[in-house]
Amino acid sequence: MINLQQEAQRCLLCVQAPCNNACPKDLHPARGLRALRFDNTENAGKWLTTACADCDAPCEKACLHTDFPIRIKELSRIVNTQAETPAADDTQLPSLEIDFCGVHCENPFFLASSAICTNYDMVARAFDMGWGGVVFKTIGTQPMKEVSPRFDETDHWNGFRNMEQISENTPEENFATLKRLKQNYPTKVIVASIMGQTEEEWMDLAKRSEEAGADIIELNFSCPQMRLTNMGSDVGQNPELVAFYTGYVKHVVKIPVLAKMTPNITHISQPALAAYFANADGIAAINTIKSVTMSRHAMVNGQRTISGYSGRAVKPIALRHILELVTNPMLQKAQHHMEYSGIGGIETWRDALEYIQLGCSNVQICTAVMQFGYRIIEDLTLGLRTYMAKNNIHNLRDLVGSEVNSFVRPSDLDRSTMVFPKFEHDKCVGCGRCYIACHDAGHQAIEFGADRQPKLIGTKCVGCHLCRLVCPENAIGEAKRMAKRG
Repeated sequence: MINLQQEAQRCLLCVQAPCNNACPKDLHPARGLRALRFDNTENAGKWLTTACADCDAPCEKACLHTDFPIRIKELSRIVNTQAETPAADDTQLPSLEIDFCGVHCENPFFLASSAICTNYDMVARAFDMGWGGVVFKTIGTQPMKEVSPRFDETDHWNGFRNMEQISENTPEENFATLKRLKQNYPTKVIVASIMGQTEEEWMDLAKRSEEAGADIIELNFSCPQMRLTNMGSDVGQNPELVAFYTGYVKHVVKIPVLAKMTPNITHISQPALAAYFANADGIAAINTIKSVTMSRHAMVNGQRTISGYSGRAVKPIALRHILELVTNPMLQKAQHHMEYSGIGGIETWRDALEYIQLGCSNVQICTAVMQFGYRIIEDLTLGLRTYMAKNNIHNLRDLVGSEVNSFVRPSDLDRSTMVFPKFEHDKCVGCGRCYIACHDAGHQAIEFGADRQPKLIGTKCVGCHLCRLVCPENAIGEAKRMAKRG
């Protein structure tokens, strides 16, 4: 049996997919493959239907893959065999509506301020597809000169590095775009991201954002690759400047104000507290992480530089920063409710859920859109709504912060019990990866003989579960938790 996720990962996610065009039954196998790719397995059967079972699979013949076609027919069979219950009717799923900083949002999914939202046509297209809001590319008064090339990726887009700065458009062009977007999409949330160099610039940009119809202002204190000093993360690493500029902006506008934090700092709570004491309505975190990649293809005329890193690889780091913010005693005791917008490595609805469960009532996405396009909103909303329905959750707000209390200090973790790994031999293919990992990086607690089946040596096992994590076939599970020996 093929692995659903591994096979779906092979799909090129083609535009105007030939497999759709080849389907004699007017089905949409490409949409089903995309559902699998973005963690919507239980909904994939809407498009990879039982009608595929007696088909000669012209969709596979039309597949553009360079080695061998995606096995669409087999995927369809597995999806419909494994389905516990029929996929729910979309109209019966819970709503994703939520208020953020007092502003009503049809869903919590926003485009993050970046190259994915630089003009009217781009944002309009995203809104038409279902995105709840946009944090428009940062508006500043300084002319920007970009480099070429300015992007790099690592490990098949597990990480993404960019050297792009703020908007190259004039403030006049950008504010005209914001005004037009708000006029034509009154139910969508328009966030104006701004960056100044002086208090006068910050106040002027903020006032013009409000006049243009922005619902919220985001203060970019965090861009890591500005060519000018006293901008971006230079400000975000200085709590006094964060408080100073936040206070000035709050003084001249009535709409909510977010302060966007840099992760390039030891204690993210320090500038966040400064923003709070200056009456910010919310915190956006995180911006990209300062990084270096060595690909010659990313060199600019033979030169390299430090710049921002994003993508799936940064999500655990971003979640750590969010957790530090929401558990900070001072911010927890805030007299007014501080809202959080989570950013970093969000690709699937499950990624977004993790941010929400840690206290974010809004999430921003960039790198996944750069790779896959605005269309991912379909699986983001469908997956989260399906999760809520399965767990009998009717209001998205009930999920916000729901997992914060599961976190404790390392010293408070249970150290008196353990969980043994449990080998599922019917799934094991005998590769020995668990054995070599335990033998060379663990406690030599696995035997591997001529039958190519791993056997646990219970007296040596410490329950670290390295073996489970390295198994390529997910053939190692967990036994019941029990008291440690002795």
